[in-house]
Amino acid sequence: VTVVVNPANGVTDLTAAQVRDIFAGQVTNWKDVGGADAPITLYTRDEASGTREVFWEKLLKKGSIADKANVVASNGAMKVAVSQDIQGIGYMSIGFVDAEVKAPLLDGVEPSQGNAKSGTYPVARKLFMNTKGEPQGLTKLFIDYVTGPECVEIVSKAGYIPLK
Repeated sequence: VTVVVNPANGVTDLTAAQVRDIFAGQVTNWKDVGGADAPITLYTRDEASGTREVFWEKLLKKGSIADKANVVASNGAMKVAVSQDIQGIGYMSIGFVDAEVKAPLLDGVEPSQGNAKSGTYPVARKLFMNTKGEPQGLTKLFIDYVTGPECVEIVSKAGYIPLK
């Protein structure tokens, strides 16, 4: 999960402490974090979002998110909101980042799939598939597919880290 800003925003690097202060509503102007003299517009996800949970736990350290934050429903909606708001800041899954939004460095570390996989980038989560006993039938076929070369290529091209 990465912080995202509008590509026209001059901020290219934020510290975790700056992000926490921005989302808590303590920093409200981009000039306070090296950007233009302009108000910050906050975007967040709803409380049922897994992306929000990871961001809140791992980056915000379970700190508050300002009440004035605009709530969006999905990673796609976050991308649209931030891409259309030069003063906007939000967060989304790294796999959704493209030319429409910019992901600033976090404490000097690029929010990339490689850095997430290696543990260098700290705002990451693993997703698991569990079965009761050895998988059989359609379950086994599905697991064989998602761990096979065809799916690994599809997942990698989509910007996510595939299962091995």
